[in-house]
Amino acid sequence: MDLIARVAKNFEDSAHTKLEAIELMAAPIAAAIETMTQSLLAGGKILACGNGGSAGDAQHFAAELVGRFEAERQELAAVALSTDSSILTAVGNDYGFNYIFSKQVRALGHAGDVLLAISTSGNSANVIEAIKAAHENEMRIIALTGKGGGQIGELLGEDDIHLCVPANRTARIQETHLLTIHCLCDGIDALLLGVE
Repeated sequence: MDLIARVAKNFEDSAHTKLEAIELMAAPIAAAIETMTQSLLAGGKILACGNGGSAGDAQHFAAELVGRFEAERQELAAVALSTDSSILTAVGNDYGFNYIFSKQVRALGHAGDVLLAISTSGNSANVIEAIKAAHENEMRIIALTGKGGGQIGELLGEDDIHLCVPANRTARIQETHLLTIHCLCDGIDALLLGVE
């Protein structure tokens, strides 16, 4: 087995997926940046959720907003819903794993807030329940998916934004999700700080 060639192929596949995604995703990412920035400027917050690697992405996003991305600026209101082990285990135990995010959205989300819902397949049951709860609370949804968007793509309303990576391989979707998160953070900073 030629491991160097295998590694090189992964790099090439990742780059190819991202380049293919530009035409499909650039405009909706720009719209998502504007939606998130408007919410933050109006005193809103962004709640983010996902499972596994997507939970890590939700936490990464929240950390970049609360701390900083590349420039010093005021702290921005963002919460990853995958981080409170007591809430996750209590809700999971008492109500079921499907409700670990939706209970938090109902408790913390308000009209004008944004839910960043991350699912590589578009079919994560607990993310779907979070989207339903966010709609009930009159929140906007920005869904980060792949594999055609799955059930999440069908749930989104006309005021929501779907950022669907045109790929089927989970690793490639996750890599493009991370780039998308960095684009969101960069764009929010650019709008807030007036950076060109």
